[in-house]
Amino acid sequence: MKVRIDCEGCERRIRKALHGLHGVTGVEVVPKQSKVSVTGYIDDPAKVMRRVARKTGKRVEPWPYVPYDVVPHPYAPGAYDKKAPPGYVRNVVADPNAAPLARASSTEVKYTSAFSDDNPNAACIVM
Repeated sequence: MKVRIDCEGCERRIRKALHGLHGVTGVEVVPKQSKVSVTGYIDDPAKVMRRVARKTGKRVEPWPYVPYDVVPHPYAPGAYDKKAPPGYVRNVVADPNAAPLARASSTEVKYTSAFSDDNPNAACIVM
């Protein structure tokens, strides 16, 4: 989740809000990235976000960033975000309306896989 964390008191309130929730086994708070990771078996992730919002009074949203390697074109409009933590870009793969340029076409996938290290015999096919 993305929650604005200003001080140690905010971090403590978030941990306290999630401590008694059934199914939560661990909470990791990274104040520098405004990131809260919850581990455990939880049926409804929205329930966790609602609880944090209600108990802390802060705005909570799902974590909008994915690792840099997941997006085929990370510098396409809509994917690159200056506010993203280092090594992360905005998740545009899940949202097709956000940036159609950020997704690789089938032709691009075919050409990039033809010359990959995973398939050493592909160069023989091209020649």
